[in-house]
Amino acid sequence: MVEQLTEIPARRGKAVHVAQGHVLKLINTHGTQVIDTWAFNAADLHEFMSLEHTRPHIGHIIPKVGDVMFTNKRRPIVTLLEDTSPGIHDTIVAACDRYRYKFLGVEGYHDNCTDNLFSGMAELGLTPPEVPSPLNMWMNIPVAADGSISFQPTVSKAGDFVLLRPPVKPATLALWLAPPLLLIAGAALSLAYLRRRQRQVTDPGRPLSPEERQRLEQLLETDSDRQ
Repeated sequence: MVEQLTEIPARRGKAVHVAQGHVLKLINTHGTQVIDTWAFNAADLHEFMSLEHTRPHIGHIIPKVGDVMFTNKRRPIVTLLEDTSPGIHDTIVAACDRYRYKFLGVEGYHDNCTDNLFSGMAELGLTPPEVPSPLNMWMNIPVAADGSISFQPTVSKAGDFVLLRPPVKPATLALWLAPPLLLIAGAALSLAYLRRRQRQVTDPGRPLSPEERQRLEQLLETDSDRQ
């Protein structure tokens, strides 16, 4: 079996074809990364890994070793063969996009999961017909007993990896390496702060205050320094 190493640059995306009988190994190089992961049927991009269809099959919100991920046509597309991390991943949060960053008060363009899905697949001459909800590898979004969620630091460590195997038919796996979790956790904390503030205002979509904008800029600047 031929091994091929593909590096996912920070805040960029890569898509790869995974042939029959091959496996994909995702390595968390520094222990702080989160990877938005998609899987498409290479023969029909309108069929893709669907977490909404997978959760009822596996019976839990975090995939475990041995779990099969299903498509929007309820067919197997990826099996989680091995996971050396503590096994904390997310299947709830949608891919970030320019609208999220605009909501957070970011002016100008900011790299995001959605655009990187398109650019990563474009390198293979492909265009995804839509943006499915990704499997957020190593993202830590616990669900509390009262049903609330929170954004917590990843618990993975440097060198952790997962092995994914497609079914008999070849698949196209699209990957996006999110910024270091500091930005994700920081942005989430800013959003949580805004939500607390929004209980006191009439318009939940109001612009950021100068103090909130300064805090967000500090978080983004810190993230840039870590690249």
